[in-house]
Amino acid sequence: MERVQDGREADPLERPSPLTDRETATIQDTWAKVYQNCDDVGVAILIRLFVNFPSSKQYFSQFKHMEEPEEMEKSTQLRKHARRVMNAINTLVENINDSDKMASVLKLVGKAHALRHKVEPVYFKILSGVILEVLGEEFPEVVTPEVAAAWTKLLAAICWHITAVYEEVGWTKLSSSDM
Repeated sequence: MERVQDGREADPLERPSPLTDRETATIQDTWAKVYQNCDDVGVAILIRLFVNFPSSKQYFSQFKHMEEPEEMEKSTQLRKHARRVMNAINTLVENINDSDKMASVLKLVGKAHALRHKVEPVYFKILSGVILEVLGEEFPEVVTPEVAAAWTKLLAAICWHITAVYEEVGWTKLSSSDM
């Protein structure tokens, strides 16, 4: 990593700019509509992730061998994980103006996925794209270009924080021989 003038290491990822008040309100308004159907939306997001990015299933022993979306949709374990994902997003949205709380939640999520689950951090960026895609399809009347831009900014900030946690815990990419 390169050093900046004061001796600290330069950040390879540019920190996203803070959300504006309008973006914050937009995210909270749209999330209120999405969260009313959190179970179905969460399942749709995970199924889309697993269908479009099958390598992401490797981290889930309970359903990594499932191929058919219909089978995934019926999986109790998948539904439980979808609920956890949606609840984590809900906590972030509810605390969107409390940067300490958001950082705390993201630190827990990042550490668990880096240290316990050994999930490559790129999957958070992939998941962000899937979330935007599914929200746009499931809520076309709500997810306007302005709304999508606000969500893109929030999800970029989430990925930035998660990546920082991975670096903090000394994440090194696993080789295929380590799996």
